[in-house]
Parts: sequence; structure tokens; C-alpha cells
Amino acid sequence: MDDSTQSLSADYLSDVLDEGAYEDAVEYVERFQSEPVDERRESLRTIRSLLEHRPSALDPLLPALTSFLTDSERSIRLRTAKIFVSVAKNAPLAAEPAVSPLAARLADEDEFYYVRARAAEALGYVALECPDAVASPEILAELRVGLSFDASEVKEKLAKALEYVALGNPARLRHQLSSLSEHFADESELVRYHLVTTAAVVGCECPEALVSACAALTARLDDESPFVRGRAAEALGVLGRSTVTDWSPPNAKIAALETDDDAFVAERARFAVAALDDENTTLSGGDNVTSGVGTIQSIRETTDDAVDEITSPDSACPNCGLALPEAGPPMCPQCGAPY
Repeated sequence: MDDSTQSLSADYLSDVLDEGAYEDAVEYVERFQSEPVDERRESLRTIRSLLEHRPSALDPLLPALTSFLTDSERSIRLRTAKIFVSVAKNAPLAAEPAVSPLAARLADEDEFYYVRARAAEALGYVALECPDAVASPEILAELRVGLSFDASEVKEKLAKALEYVALGNPARLRHQLSSLSEHFADESELVRYHLVTTAAVVGCECPEALVSACAALTARLDDESPFVRGRAAEALGVLGRSTVTDWSPPNAKIAALETDDDAFVAERARFAVAALDDENTTLSGGDNVTSGVGTIQSIRETTDDAVDEITSPDSACPNCGLALPEAGPPMCPQCGAPY
């Protein structure tokens, strides 16, 4: 192999991996750790590009890449963390070897907050499919404690990771809902959504755990976000269909949401009303199969769309879908609907 200083070649790396010469590929990656920062940055860009086109081909290199999470340059650490987010999202098992170094980045209070946010996000994706790998008390504590003092960008990823931990193993957070409920009113819509969704997921398997959070969930029925309102109603409906009796359901508030303008809210309110109906035996102890609400699977299938809606810019008319101009009166020029 040529020992000259150069950034990592995508063609070379692709050829080496195609030939199955994994030791050469790992050696090449390890060698550019000592190159100047611009070369390291460019090499990581190459790896990320290759990852997008051939995600599984890089699996043999991932253990070697973890060392870049402690690089002296924070831009290198951030690029590496982003690589592991991509890996964990598409192949959680392949990212398992990086759990410890990612957790170390998350736990480092002196780390750049964007690196910590990406580390939390990667851990969340691993937890979705490999919950035991991320379910240590230490990692869960880091995810939970950061909700109290971190920047919004980090808190949103922490809350997302906690939701994914719950989706992977709902029982793992059954004793954490009381403390998590303290953040249901966070100023960030994403934090509120992810945490209330976490409660709904945990409740599907451990409904008794929702009792400690029911007051905070009831307060979220008035949330300005339809996705938070809907999940809060869903969580309370999950509790209502259980055999748990030591709580006071907010029947009137939930019933009022049945006519909510947002379908996401109204559907979940109807589920909750039916679940809280003493004479309704259809939902008791079971799943609302008809509406696809109140199950771990249904939440898992709808959460990405909800997040997309929350994070998408308000650039389209909610009535007719026309792209709205950046400047102008708060009225759709096509259908006249206010926005």
C-alpha cells in the first residue's frame, strides 16, 4: 500500500472492500487518523458518501472509526457521530460496537453540544432494535438527566432516544415515567411529543406506570400541538382500558377532543372515550385493532410521520396545500383560508 499522505479514496476503499481485504481497509482508516485535520475531514466525508451508497459494506470499518469520536478536533468528532447516526438508523446491529464510545460522548459535559445530540440520536436508533445494548442504568440516566439542563437541540435528541428505548423495550422505562413527566411541558414541541409518546408506549405494556404521570398527561390535553394532544389522549386511553383503578380519568376533557379539527387528535380521543366507557368490553385488556390506536406497533408506525409534520416548515396552506408566499397577508391566495 502506498504510504504517501492523502485523503481516503472512495474508489480505493470501495475496491478493497469488494475484494474482501478488510484488514487493508481497516489499516487505511487507522492510518489517516494521524493525517492533518483537513485530510481527516475529507476522508470522513468520503466514508459518509460511501455509506450512503453501500451501507453494509462499511461494517468491518466501524470499530476503527469509533476512535474518531475522541479526535482532538470537534468537527471530526461531529462528522464521526453523524456517520454513526446513519449506521444506527439503517443497521442498528452494526452500530452496537459504538455504544460505549457514543455513551462516553453523551456523558462528557465538556463536549460540543451538537456532538452530544448526535451521540444521543445514534444511541436511540440502536435502542429501537437492540434495546439491551442501550438499557444500562448509566446510559438511561444520561438520557434522562440531560432533559433538565441541556440545550434544546440536545434535549430533543435525548427525548427521541428515550422514546426509542421504550419502543424497543417498554418495561425498561416503567419506573422512569414520574421523572420524565416533569418535562412534558418543555418549551420544545419535539421534546413534549417524544416524551408523551414514550409514556403511551410504556403504558401499552405497563399501564400501572402511567398513574404517576396521569396529571401531567391530562395537562397535555390542552397542548398547542395536535400531536402532543393526541398522544396524551392515547396514553390516557391505554390506562383507561386497563384494570388500573387508582386514578381519576379526565373524561370531559377527553370527550371534548373527539371533535378536534385535527384527525390525529380526534381519532385518539375517540379511542380513549371508548376505553374509558365502563360498558365497553371491546377494548378491555386488549388492543383497539379497528382504529389502529393504542398499541406499540401503531405508535411505532405513526411516530415518524408525526415528527415529520412537527419539523416541516409551515409553508403550505393547511386547507388546500398551496405553497404559501413568504410575505403577504395571513390568508391563502388560492382558497382564502386563514393561516
